[in-house]
Amino acid sequence: MERKITFVQYGCGKMAKYLIRYAIGKGAVLLGAFDMNPAVIGKDAADIVGDGYPETGIKVSAASEAERMIADLKPDVCIIATRSTVAELEDIFTICAKNGVNAITTCEEALYPWNSSPDLTKKLDALAKEGNCTLTGVGYCDLYWGTMVTNYMGSQYTVNKIIGESWYNVEDYGIALAQGHGAGLSIEEFNKTIGAYNDYDHDQMKAIVESGEYVPSYMWNQNGWLASKLGLHIVSQTQKCIPTTYPEDLYSSTLGRVIPAGQATGMKAIVTTTTEEGITLETACVGKVYSKDEYDINQWTLQGEPDSTLICNKPATVELTCGTIINRIPQLIDAPAGYITTDQYPYNLYCIKDLNEYVTSK
Repeated sequence: MERKITFVQYGCGKMAKYLIRYAIGKGAVLLGAFDMNPAVIGKDAADIVGDGYPETGIKVSAASEAERMIADLKPDVCIIATRSTVAELEDIFTICAKNGVNAITTCEEALYPWNSSPDLTKKLDALAKEGNCTLTGVGYCDLYWGTMVTNYMGSQYTVNKIIGESWYNVEDYGIALAQGHGAGLSIEEFNKTIGAYNDYDHDQMKAIVESGEYVPSYMWNQNGWLASKLGLHIVSQTQKCIPTTYPEDLYSSTLGRVIPAGQATGMKAIVTTTTEEGITLETACVGKVYSKDEYDINQWTLQGEPDSTLICNKPATVELTCGTIINRIPQLIDAPAGYITTDQYPYNLYCIKDLNEYVTSK
């Protein structure tokens, strides 16, 4: 691709601080930025990046202007960093699809929404095909819970079980995510709400998830992604959510208050998937308000011949999420039209040169 890749940033919160800088640093050209927060609307995109970043000349516009401006600007890519479910992104995905603009998002469910929002994903897939563009979800989970694991399995003789656990600090991702993990609830409140479905079997869980009644944890989609990438056929999938606690009072800057000792600081969600091929996936995401001694953890164990464990402690989860997204952009542009999840992409590459130099389709 001889010309530079153009992009717009939809959502100018914590993630955009890195996404904008990383994309521009890899040779992409920013055409527009959008947000719903009145405090950032009208600011130069450089103010979102901070740290003395030079002015871009692009002011943050109201999200309500996105449809008109995207239609006029016709960027190659829209980077979406807002919410965590595909339903919450339907409007912006639709705007992109109808205007033939490729879209890539940090939305966790978007990594593999085929097993949680199949009807909506089929609808978006059809719109993207009509618009001859690609929609996808990418992030930390794409590599550190996905291709890192499947690539690691290439060194095994046999695998009977995949066990994964990843920790992240809900303080880094905003109040909606913190509340969704039960931070600040009493144990009784947690068990009545988030933990209310712990005893549901596969058919019950599948029904409430696909109906939209219940939003599962990130590992629900991750196990679907892993099964697809590995060519496994799922027999059953269930989830249990367990509150995390801390023995002392813990202040949450996101909640703006102290979480009393013994109350939920977040949750551990465990998703268990069995397959026709005999490989079981038991994966857990632990999202909570950290104490001063806690840090991000990413650990995967393969049980088989041999047993082996891969540990990545203290990953810079936010920055790695953003770096993965930016390095995926050339593959996004090269991908076929539709809602194409990254299990269908080549393994991710580190782009040494400008992003446009890795695009082969144009």
